[in-house]
Amino acid sequence: MNELIQERLRTSGPLLLIPDAVLLPEGVVELYAVVVCAGSFEAVGPTEELERAYPHLQALRLPGHLLMPGFVDSHHHLTQSFGAALAFGEPSEIFRRVWVPLEGALDEESAYVAAKLAALESLRGGFTTVTDAGTRADVDTDVVACAARDAGIRCVLGLICDDAHEGADSAAVLERAEKHLAAYSDDPLIHPSLAISIPEAATNATLHATGRLATEAGAVVQMHVNEHLAAVERSLLRHGLRPLEHLHGVDALGPHLLAAHTTLLSPREVSLLADTGTAVSYNPVASAWKGNAVAPATALAERGVRFGIGSDGTRGDGFRLADAAEFAQRLTYGLATGDSSCGAGHTWLEHATTGGADAVGLGGHTGAVGVGMAADFLLVDVSTPELALSWDLPWELVRRGNRDQISAVFVAGRLRLWHGRPVDWDGPALVRRAAALARTAVARAPITRAHPTSTAARTAATARPPAARTTTAHPLTQAGGIPAQNAPARNRSTAQ
Repeated sequence: MNELIQERLRTSGPLLLIPDAVLLPEGVVELYAVVVCAGSFEAVGPTEELERAYPHLQALRLPGHLLMPGFVDSHHHLTQSFGAALAFGEPSEIFRRVWVPLEGALDEESAYVAAKLAALESLRGGFTTVTDAGTRADVDTDVVACAARDAGIRCVLGLICDDAHEGADSAAVLERAEKHLAAYSDDPLIHPSLAISIPEAATNATLHATGRLATEAGAVVQMHVNEHLAAVERSLLRHGLRPLEHLHGVDALGPHLLAAHTTLLSPREVSLLADTGTAVSYNPVASAWKGNAVAPATALAERGVRFGIGSDGTRGDGFRLADAAEFAQRLTYGLATGDSSCGAGHTWLEHATTGGADAVGLGGHTGAVGVGMAADFLLVDVSTPELALSWDLPWELVRRGNRDQISAVFVAGRLRLWHGRPVDWDGPALVRRAAALARTAVARAPITRAHPTSTAARTAATARPPAARTTTAHPLTQAGGIPAQNAPARNRSTAQ
């Protein structure tokens, strides 16, 4: 698509767009068009009908392109973007050793830049909505809201409401929660939510009260639930119940709850999710990179459990995330049972868009192309070698789609990205600033890694005799991170 088309797409007036195909909730349809006006889809229907109904609009034809809903990331940590590679090769529960220290080292500027950098990566990958689980940085939550708004992405913004630690004032926590839920009532892009890190991080009263507040506000409570073996064991020792069972016991399950990960579910817990209408964020790449298991998403779909697909901040490419969602199910469940379909391509596209919007509390507002829905959509080049010979486009988008095929990203009816670059702010300048601030933040954060960087590990491995290389595990780093004498210069900031 040439620059003249870009200029047409940037107009503030109504747009009559005629792509080669449109991805609707019922599937891919050809000879369809849409009218975008005032941030929403005003009309969706057969091309001839819309051209007759809107003779005053100059149709913009988009040959070789699919118009599809933007992806919804149902679980993210926007202010963790400075330390993405610090988690690679690390065991589970890295939040204690990496994320809490890193976010604690952020000031207002670095928190803003980190969040905006994550938003840019998400937009580049076709996400039009991200769900932030709450920052641990010592900054006002509005810093993250400003970053998302300035980047041009829709954001479900969590406020952490943990109150089980010593010295916590539960009444003050709930007062802040009420103010947060009321603060963005007129904001077109920011949708407030509440967050609790893990069930044990909040008192039983607050677990229940946050659910009530969120329900009254039409919002969600985000919570990491049944993610790691250690968390399940701690809950069993403390309550005699698994985390999700404990939440049920204190009346904290329900449509208001967005349970992140849920990788370790018993059959009874799957039933609890289905019976209570609780939503789930399925994070397949996080399971592969640092998890203990993979959530049984195909079983959840069969039971009618509401779920979206989340990145957990791993990588911001919606197509690759949908591919990972299917791939993880195939490896962990499909191969063992001979299930060669694993939900087929449409399942993962739907849960990455419409299902994700429903899970994060925005069902009926975004996640689909339809009249009255927010015009959050992508223009995807389907004339590429990967997609041009199409026999089953939903499968092909899942298996062969990637961010390079996204020509344009629209959020709330406005063109935000054109071929991977923001149209009204300087993306490369943000990346340069983020690189500088990240070095400072990581240098002062008390991060502890269990393993050295891959470069340091390779150096150590090649220094050992050949026989030892096959019998000796990679050396663990000492408490405080990578020994400075073994780390490349750019990684020495992880040593404490």
